[in-house]
Amino acid sequence: MKNVATRTRFLSIAIGAALVASAGAVVAQQSDTRVPRRDRAEQAPAQKPAAEAAYPSATREEPAAKTSGRTAAKLQDMVDLSNEGKTAEAVALAEEVLGSEKTSAYEQAIAAQVAAQAAYEQGDVEAASGYFGKVVELDALDNNNHYAMMLNLAQLQQQQGKIDEALATYERFFKETGSEAAEPMMFHGQALLQAGRSQEAVELMERAIASSESPRPEWQAVLMQAHAESGNATGAVQMAEQVAAARPDDKRAQLNLAAVYQQAGMGEKSAEVLEQLRASGQLSEATEYQQLYATYLNLDGHEQDAIDVINEGLEKGALEPDYNAYVALGQAYYFSDQTEAAIDAYRKAAPLDDDGGSYLNLAKILLNEGRNNEAKEAASQALEKGIDNPEEARSIMARPGG
Repeated sequence: MKNVATRTRFLSIAIGAALVASAGAVVAQQSDTRVPRRDRAEQAPAQKPAAEAAYPSATREEPAAKTSGRTAAKLQDMVDLSNEGKTAEAVALAEEVLGSEKTSAYEQAIAAQVAAQAAYEQGDVEAASGYFGKVVELDALDNNNHYAMMLNLAQLQQQQGKIDEALATYERFFKETGSEAAEPMMFHGQALLQAGRSQEAVELMERAIASSESPRPEWQAVLMQAHAESGNATGAVQMAEQVAAARPDDKRAQLNLAAVYQQAGMGEKSAEVLEQLRASGQLSEATEYQQLYATYLNLDGHEQDAIDVINEGLEKGALEPDYNAYVALGQAYYFSDQTEAAIDAYRKAAPLDDDGGSYLNLAKILLNEGRNNEAKEAASQALEKGIDNPEEARSIMARPGG
């Protein structure tokens, strides 16, 4: 009778979708900040037709744009510097406009807007967020640009991990605009997910996807994650299946499907998806091979499948010849009655173990095979490395030789 310690059940290695899609890009468009320069032309250019209202249901009354000839020249220089990529000079001029008591709120808002974009392009998210906040605080731009800047602010707050502030900004945006635009709703849903409000996130993301004529593939992936975090395994599986079916050649979509199946306790289906990827030569990373062999080890009667996957991963160099690989191989061999191969795998795993647990298991297997002297040697090595139950090792060492 085998007396090796109870078989260790392998935990699934998560390969699921990222929790939140990137909120880093500043997606809202800037206003046309070109300002007429009276010193460059005798007559001001013809007025451009008003842009179509992006937020027709907005309750905010648009303020009048007020600028002076003196400040207009500075604003034009600032915009030109920004367009030429001279971001530091543009920001310095913007600060000059912001610091002047002689500039209007509208002029300061344009300055803050250009400074925000310049700071963002320099990778200074905190400064960009501050400038966008200043634009919103000044409340001086037309509705299209005022609310575009508000969305930018919310996204940068979200990117910085200031989730409560981001949520407050999103809520203000939707309250004031009455917008049903899909993209802002998705960003808001992602922030709700980051805040741990997964059920609210699911509801909002579903609304966003349903309202969009061409929802982005990554939106479905985030919705799938939201379903999983809300405890709705069925919803997560359904969404993962839809994404995988729509993108059969997308490896990430298939890996996500396998991970969701695993989380839902559908190990056989998870293995099927991963095995299809292996059969087509698409498994290449250690985590991918680990996911598949761990799945097989958690399914009764699939030890040989696990062995095949581990050996293939080792041969291809996708798996490192480390403790995890060898102990998994040892278990798979042992529980499929391939004792000599199990002994060999445990001999490789034991020196790599943090303690003497693998040496003790090796000693038990050897003892079962009547190889008492080898078992005693392994038990001694287990004691040297340290184990929680030294009495087991000592009892093996007390056995007669053989």
